[in-house]
Amino acid sequence: MVKKRSIAQFLTALVYNGNLPGFMQGRIWQGSSKQICVPGLNCYSCPGALGACPIGSLQSFMSGAVLRFPFYVLGLLILFGLILGRRICGWLCPFGLIQELLYKIPTPKFSKNALTLKLTYLKYIIGMLFVLIIPLVFFAWNGVGIPAFCKFICPAGTLEAAIPLITLNADLRNGLGLLFGWKFLLMLFTILISIFVYRPFCRFLCPLGAWYGLYNKLAIFGIQVDKVKCIGCNACVRNCKMDCQVVADRECINCGECIKACPTKAISFKQIK
Repeated sequence: MVKKRSIAQFLTALVYNGNLPGFMQGRIWQGSSKQICVPGLNCYSCPGALGACPIGSLQSFMSGAVLRFPFYVLGLLILFGLILGRRICGWLCPFGLIQELLYKIPTPKFSKNALTLKLTYLKYIIGMLFVLIIPLVFFAWNGVGIPAFCKFICPAGTLEAAIPLITLNADLRNGLGLLFGWKFLLMLFTILISIFVYRPFCRFLCPLGAWYGLYNKLAIFGIQVDKVKCIGCNACVRNCKMDCQVVADRECINCGECIKACPTKAISFKQIK
């Protein structure tokens, strides 16, 4: 299971960022594929990115001089959620892969606890505040919105886009200011914490994961529990590195660890019959 998921994560990262010459040229791909949103979090401005990030696309509808309702992006987010839920986080997100690789570094690890469970609600607050409220307030105040989450928070954008671009483009380096300094420190903090805490950005900060978590119970390709076989031993939750309280709740990323841990084989991935 782990091997299959790792392969899926690596292949997804390559598909999302297939414009490999962009990493040499320091240029953002401007092809027609950029009109299409990928399911996972992957910065539009990454030199290799062939598609758009759902959160970035959602913000773009509220960051121009004309406020537009994001029918296309919202429709895709609902579709992705209904089909896969947070399996997207566990299998199809390059930044999730980066965090997992960092967590493999041999160090003492901080296990989930009551505090980390409370911190999972932070991503919902960040989503409402930085993806919706602040952009709309800026629009109402100035007549122009602002992509607040992408601009002030997203460490994936800093790592995948800003660092490669400024490394290859001297003009961009000359224009760096306090905002980049803040985002760089936030990215470093996320990277450092990822060594000791399993997928901290996904668990505590990512508004895309918060959205997909709402669909976990409904997702066509989610996880299910056979209540007849289940003996209530709770091995599934104990072995889960996310902050799940029950199988397939809002924090479940469909990693499959609970399937391996279940002594009665009561847990399985849903299949279309």
